[in-house]
Amino acid sequence: MNLLDIIGPVMVGPSSSHTAGAVKIGRVSKKLLAEKVVKAEIYFHGSFAATGKGHGTDKALVAGLLGMQVDDARIPDSFEIAKQEGMKFTIETIDLGDVHPNSVKMNLTGASGRTLEVVAASIGGGSIKICELDGLTANFSGDYPTLIVHNLDQPGHVTEVTSMLAHKSVNIATMQLYRASRGGNAVMVLECDQEVPAESIAWLEHLEGIIKVTYLSLIES
Repeated sequence: MNLLDIIGPVMVGPSSSHTAGAVKIGRVSKKLLAEKVVKAEIYFHGSFAATGKGHGTDKALVAGLLGMQVDDARIPDSFEIAKQEGMKFTIETIDLGDVHPNSVKMNLTGASGRTLEVVAASIGGGSIKICELDGLTANFSGDYPTLIVHNLDQPGHVTEVTSMLAHKSVNIATMQLYRASRGGNAVMVLECDQEVPAESIAWLEHLEGIIKVTYLSLIES
């Protein structure tokens, strides 16, 4: 247990789950897209859908997609700021099934046309979990530099990725492997103790059998 577990994050209120967590979900999702968000289709589930508007969850999430921190005084004005910056967004409700009640699904489009589908949950105290990326399971917190590699389920890809990280002196904090089916699409989620060099990510993207590489950097841009 740490101090945030007891007193919660420094934030623009009223709720660490519905407000601070929503800002972080938006901010992490923007970093995963790795470019300015120009369009966001937002779908709230469960408690987010039922009470989110009263807690400012909608404005908090949009604020995060704009790159704001949880203590940014501009969060209540995020809708207006999004309009000024040319970010279009829609907000609807959805039933995602048996997931955390504070969950959201987003379809994001970046300035270059890059797209990303994210399912995430605010799990309390301002902490979040990224649950899915582009329809595949991805269970990580957003608190570490995180490398997500979508690949064909073939021998050798895990070794290629882990060997590259070792060569660059990047230590793996956690590693998770998922696949949709044997020989089908698979995903590696690697939370790291150090940032992964941009040239290494570019090298991965060009390997045969690698479908998509998504990276969460904690370096402020």
